[in-house]
Amino acid sequence: MALELRQSLNLSQQLIMTPQLQQAIKLLQLSRLELLETITQEMEENPVLEEKVTDEEEDGRPEERKDGSEESVPDLKEVKVEECARDDVDWENYLNEYNTGWAGSQYEEREAPPLENIIASKTNLNSHLMWQLNMSNLDDDQKEIGVHLIGNLDEDGYLDVPIEDVAEATGCTIDKVIETLRYIQNFDPVGVASRDARESLLIQARFQNLGGTLVEKIIMDHLADLESRRYDQIVRKLSVHLQEVLTAVCVIKSLEPKPGRIYSDEETIYITPDIYVFKVGDDYQIVLNEDGLPKLHVNTYYKEVLRSNDSLSENARVYIKEKLRSASWLIKSIHQRQRTIYRVTDSIVRFQKGFFDNGITCLKPLVLRDVAENIDMHESTISRVTTNKYVHTPQGIFELKFFFNSSINSLEGDAVASESVKAHIRNITKTENESKPLSDQEIVNILRGMNIEVARRTVAKYRESMGILPSRKRRNPY
Repeated sequence: MALELRQSLNLSQQLIMTPQLQQAIKLLQLSRLELLETITQEMEENPVLEEKVTDEEEDGRPEERKDGSEESVPDLKEVKVEECARDDVDWENYLNEYNTGWAGSQYEEREAPPLENIIASKTNLNSHLMWQLNMSNLDDDQKEIGVHLIGNLDEDGYLDVPIEDVAEATGCTIDKVIETLRYIQNFDPVGVASRDARESLLIQARFQNLGGTLVEKIIMDHLADLESRRYDQIVRKLSVHLQEVLTAVCVIKSLEPKPGRIYSDEETIYITPDIYVFKVGDDYQIVLNEDGLPKLHVNTYYKEVLRSNDSLSENARVYIKEKLRSASWLIKSIHQRQRTIYRVTDSIVRFQKGFFDNGITCLKPLVLRDVAENIDMHESTISRVTTNKYVHTPQGIFELKFFFNSSINSLEGDAVASESVKAHIRNITKTENESKPLSDQEIVNILRGMNIEVARRTVAKYRESMGILPSRKRRNPY
């Protein structure tokens, strides 16, 4: 078979994403804080882009007359202050007596850091324990062991390395490591550096002089029964009265199974809503949260330079044109982002009006396709818009993704949102009799009375996802 070279022309269509389109898609899925960081970075890199002066800032400027001149200020009389030194004062003695302390001193002027850069550091578990270790009367070997022990604590305050590894790393005996460990376990918080929750609870109980009591016995031998609230088993095994067990349980509940948790260095993240939904009469009004977002515009100076200055080099002209296009496209992309968020939120409010009026139990099933078809957009666009965006509603603050739920059929043929079913389960368990908590099957029967048809395993799955314990662990024998 002979080989030959041949040229052919083929026509095909391809979707190519320009850098401007990629930027618009990226801005669409950014959160409010990420958008603010992106705008700040663009303003630093693009000299053409600048923040628009607000009306409040313009109010501080001198008012101009209609003819262009500044408003004249009425002439004021010059205030003259006449000062006369008293003749009966011995100024030389006064200066010698009162000013010698600072007159001869040398003051070195130093630049202090700005106040906004001075923040208080939060005490974490490691620093708190190291401070106590340095203040203790342990010898040098024990302090070295203590450094290794404190450095190997997890976020809950548990020791997650074997004693043998610490002894090998420090070159000390296991007995000395154990002695140091017991000393550290009585640091604040008591029970830190324990190997598990049982040991931590025992240390705290003994620290409160509860050694040898019923509290210690329950922690040592019946922790599994305590976790499952099988108090009758504890009564039978220890041959004590139920009231004594309940009193001991109250004491155990006051202990901290994870002592390091109170010194967690995790910072609380506060949510700033992107959209506000207010109820005005029988309707709802949507307001975009633009507080703190700079109002951008293109500096007209560079446009004038391009039009009037012929002495610009070709490279400078190309650079300015590129920055002008980039700034204009960024401003358009931000406006488009805000309009898209508004339209998506408006569609969600119309679909979920029952939720905004009455709460989660009236939430309806909703998928991305419903909103996409309602506002003539693609589902991927709706997905990007609802990512990391939060809305403030009369019912609280929710992520936009929260309003999209799968449907569950009711007995009457209508669809019910999964979040609505979860809210019903939560309300049922809150109002149940604590001495006789409802089983999953009983919750199914109650939901069936509300025209909601769900399986028992679905109730169990929803209950576990909300952190609600099974019926045997919710039982309170009081």
